[in-house]
Amino acid sequence: MLCEYEHRTFSDQIEMAAQVASGMSFLELQNYIHRDLAARNVLVGENNICKVADFGLARVFMNVYEIKDGTKFPVRWTAPEVIRYNKFTIKSDVWSFGILLYEIMTFGQMPYPTMTNYQVIQQVPEGHRMSCPLKCPKFMYHMMTECWNGKEQERPTFETLLWRLEDYFEQDVSSYDDANNFH
Repeated sequence: MLCEYEHRTFSDQIEMAAQVASGMSFLELQNYIHRDLAARNVLVGENNICKVADFGLARVFMNVYEIKDGTKFPVRWTAPEVIRYNKFTIKSDVWSFGILLYEIMTFGQMPYPTMTNYQVIQQVPEGHRMSCPLKCPKFMYHMMTECWNGKEQERPTFETLLWRLEDYFEQDVSSYDDANNFH
């Protein structure tokens, strides 16, 4: 699983995030919703090759996928519109990707570490967001918060997220490692 390797460098973390974004971008183009995107569902193989896995909840979508009453979902990775209205879209997967970025940057720490599931269900739809993890660059936390936008239509596409993550490798990486760029 993705979160099991704390010896990874920041570049490794970005590369893993980019590979997941690439896989999700492909799903987005195929009109699939994963519905359970989390570090536990990303397999890491030789040479840090990442594969999005566990498509047990995946569905083809036109615009939204509505869950039936009583269906369980992974609360800490679930977008507010899913909590409130039981509707999944590719944009709810983008929300989950933001949570996955948090997992990557904290080497697998549980999202909302000080909250119960009930508190998450109550507070996230009202605007509560996690704070920036320690040693997380500002640009990564900004990407997380874009994924966690309360207005789902304003969340970035996976293609955009992939482009931004790949852009890291084309920039002067010393600017990302500058102490002023960390929270």
